[in-house]
Amino acid sequence: MEMTGTVSRNSPGVMGDVFGGLAAMLVAFPSAIAFGLLVYSPLGAAYSPIGVMAGIMGTIVLGIVASAVGGSPRLVSAPCAPAAAVLAALVAEVLHSGNSSFPAEAVPAMLIIVALLSGALQFLYGVIGGGRLIKFIPYPVVAGYLSGVGVLIFTSQVPKFLGLPKGTDPWYGLLTPALWNWQGITVGLVTIVLILLAPRLTRAVPATILALSGGVIAYFAVAQWHPALLTLSGNPLVIGSVSTAAGMDFLGSLNEGLGFLGAFNLGGVRLLIVPALTLSVLLSIDTLKTCVVMDALTRSRHNSNRTLIAQGLGNTASALAGGMPGAGAMGPTLVNLTSGGATYLSGILVGVFALATFLLLGKLVAWVPIAALAGILIVVALRMIDRDSFKLLRQKSTVLDFVVIAAVVLTAVGLNLIAAAGVGVGLAILLLEARGQETIVFELRGSLFFGTTDQLFTELEPYLPQAKYIIMDMRRVHSVDFTATHMLEQIEGQLAEAGGTLIFTNLPAALPTGQDLYVYFDRLGLVRPTRNVRIFPSLDDGLEWAEDRILEDENVSMPQDGKPLELSRIDVLAGLAPEAVAALKPFAHERSYNSGETIFRQGDAGDEVFLIRQGTVKILLPITGGKSHHLATFSRGDFFGDMSFLDRGARSADALAHTDVLVYAVSRTDFDKIAAAHSLIGGKVFSRLAYTLAVRLRQTDAELQVLQE
Repeated sequence: MEMTGTVSRNSPGVMGDVFGGLAAMLVAFPSAIAFGLLVYSPLGAAYSPIGVMAGIMGTIVLGIVASAVGGSPRLVSAPCAPAAAVLAALVAEVLHSGNSSFPAEAVPAMLIIVALLSGALQFLYGVIGGGRLIKFIPYPVVAGYLSGVGVLIFTSQVPKFLGLPKGTDPWYGLLTPALWNWQGITVGLVTIVLILLAPRLTRAVPATILALSGGVIAYFAVAQWHPALLTLSGNPLVIGSVSTAAGMDFLGSLNEGLGFLGAFNLGGVRLLIVPALTLSVLLSIDTLKTCVVMDALTRSRHNSNRTLIAQGLGNTASALAGGMPGAGAMGPTLVNLTSGGATYLSGILVGVFALATFLLLGKLVAWVPIAALAGILIVVALRMIDRDSFKLLRQKSTVLDFVVIAAVVLTAVGLNLIAAAGVGVGLAILLLEARGQETIVFELRGSLFFGTTDQLFTELEPYLPQAKYIIMDMRRVHSVDFTATHMLEQIEGQLAEAGGTLIFTNLPAALPTGQDLYVYFDRLGLVRPTRNVRIFPSLDDGLEWAEDRILEDENVSMPQDGKPLELSRIDVLAGLAPEAVAALKPFAHERSYNSGETIFRQGDAGDEVFLIRQGTVKILLPITGGKSHHLATFSRGDFFGDMSFLDRGARSADALAHTDVLVYAVSRTDFDKIAAAHSLIGGKVFSRLAYTLAVRLRQTDAELQVLQE
């Protein structure tokens, strides 16, 4: 998505949230109605009002609940295209299965249950810390899935755009103009033209509202020549009467549908579990992708796990109200942001304004032309298809990524979205496995000379065809001669042809022979700037650099280091009562360190724990020879210095500011005074410290196990 302009600051405070929430609702409301119809209309005309109400209730409940429980400020949650596509695929699978255990009457209940399961899974992802993991699902899998969603939505809306009689084969109808309804096509074309031209015509009115209004006006204009269109009853070109009871009697639908669940076999369970799992992951990705864009525009940083918890609760509440599930939607969120929305209130007001719109203007919804909604969905679908993926065919190294995208799209179109989810996961594993083999680490020992060069090359040769980054750790190398250096040049040349890099780590400054290895490599031209060679002081630094390059190739967005965190937003203190944070605030001393500056050294006295507001800190363990071993890297929201804080002993390692760093420093002496006055603070903080340290120790155990094996 291309974004231009800057974030508006013309409407600060509450009024900014009011304007932002209203503008975002105007974008989300008509789209939600269209998504509801997309899901329920295949069940028959009698279910169209339920679909309309599902979209409206989803906008109301999801908007209010997801923001009220504290997801991400400014984020607008609403029914979205991926949710509609997954649920529509489930409806199609049930209708085409011919299984009498799943009649049409049971489908609304099944949709509610799938939405409930999806919301519960999202909540679980947030609780167990899955927010960070979901963001690293390979981009080709997500792009292929969303492109498949776009293709399916497009093909499902073309018959409605053309006004084909119900039950007409789509291909036959497409090739038979005599079946087309030209009045509906006219309305749809006006809608599409307006939604495409809206950004050029005005920025004051959301494109979907302008297009939908134009479609309604076009409909009544056409009706002047066809008076039958002014009759609501039995009119196939409009939504028709929508009553609150039609959409909100979900308990009756649920009870009726639950009666069919007793006949479920394993296939029936799969019909519910697989779509729920697919929906939960897809909606989580969609939400976090929106949050990343929002972070970049506002120079802030969202809490991915808390956002998923809020989304899960919102989708659960929406399902219980008979509404559509949804996600943190990109379009409404950007409109909210640029219109002045700045807090959780703006998201809540989206739901409030949607409720007011339905109560005041609900009867007018009946006259919304189906072709106009089809036109909106066609544009949405075309924008979801990732046309840039064809550029991946230009380079040999990205052909596999294109194959993944194409396979997921073809499976979605040829079979269904549920099967596409399985294909996407399987290919993701293959893709990650392939990318994992691109980085090879060799720990070299002893002397590299003409007698061992052939052996080394023999060991390396099997990895060269697929390797992109070869890391050679040189800490235990005793000597290197010209023959070995020439062999390293050959390896670098082969890597360079494939766009790869030869990486040296722990390069000794002085070998036992007195040789300075960097100077020697430089004289022989191995480390000249024109070569694809990088040198890092430690193996961890080399691995980190290679991993960053792979993530860049996969178009994975790395978290941005936003504005400094306030005390209440530090992870170890999150959730404390405001009065507890206020009591701690006077004893949290703000400090800043420049990049490369030492914060403390091994052996220093000190009892302070450091809470990182901004920046990155490396913890290094000094070893002989003036070197150090990289223990860990901590970033915004983390803490360090905890060992001396807990036991008041000397510092066990060095802490170095890897970037410019802002911290809060809290001494144990001051903290004990606060804990004496506020007992809950001490209990909560120490329990969170203990939990985090336990997690770190488990990670260390896992690393030691790998090293031993």
